[in-house]
Amino acid sequence: MPPVFSPDEIDRYARHLVLRDIGGPGQQRLKRSSLLVIGAGGLGSPVLAYCAAAGVGRIGIADDDRVALSNLQRQVLYQTADVGRHKAECAAAALGRLNPHTAVDVISRRVTADNAAALMADYDVVADCTDSAEARYLISDAAYFARKPLVTAAVIRFDGHVTALKPYLRAADGNPNPTYRCLFPRAPDGEVEACAAVGVLGVLPGLVGSIQALEIVKELSGLGTSLVGRLAMVDGRDMRVETIQYRWDPDNPLTGRAASQRPPADPATASAGKR
Repeated sequence: MPPVFSPDEIDRYARHLVLRDIGGPGQQRLKRSSLLVIGAGGLGSPVLAYCAAAGVGRIGIADDDRVALSNLQRQVLYQTADVGRHKAECAAAALGRLNPHTAVDVISRRVTADNAAALMADYDVVADCTDSAEARYLISDAAYFARKPLVTAAVIRFDGHVTALKPYLRAADGNPNPTYRCLFPRAPDGEVEACAAVGVLGVLPGLVGSIQALEIVKELSGLGTSLVGRLAMVDGRDMRVETIQYRWDPDNPLTGRAASQRPPADPATASAGKR
């Protein structure tokens, strides 16, 4: 039986319900859906807030970090009084105030190669909101083996990008959809540097994270065309947004012709790092 909306939910989601491409059926899909967000920092803040506001039924927040004063320049889920507290707990409280109809799972531990698959198993979609290249390879590999749609994003300095991944499915040409390793066989220049060392414009994670949230809501509600096989790139300094296409690489170690069907040893053995 499809979920029934309460009067409060009908009022809360009224602007979705009148959209022809979402309506009642799309909002019901959101209510039945679940999302795992790995990283509750600059990208995680808008992803968590907008997905909860949109009516995603259940959201898991995986982050073992604590709120620091330096986070508040961009991590808008938190307040000065939250400094020193666990991010996952603070974020869960913020989502509870925003939408009590969304169930929240607090996962205050680090995502590693050993536990990623088990954490992903209970959710429909995974969002990678971490801030290291090593974590993105780890999470994208794990999502492939778990057969979970992944929406991944990154920001550094004034630039960011977003893409969606379903490499366990095939594209229209009969080849597999591309993996993260097809897009980035090695970490892009600059992404090996930590945000703390090179900086990030505070507004940028809000912009890129909102695009990431849009892709998640589309995936969960069945709306529009996803970013599978496409990379949306944002230049915040000169306000340019471009989308490029990318394809399956037959030499990639996950789905390539010589793939071993085991997670690559490097760099996916690292744990999902500090956000």
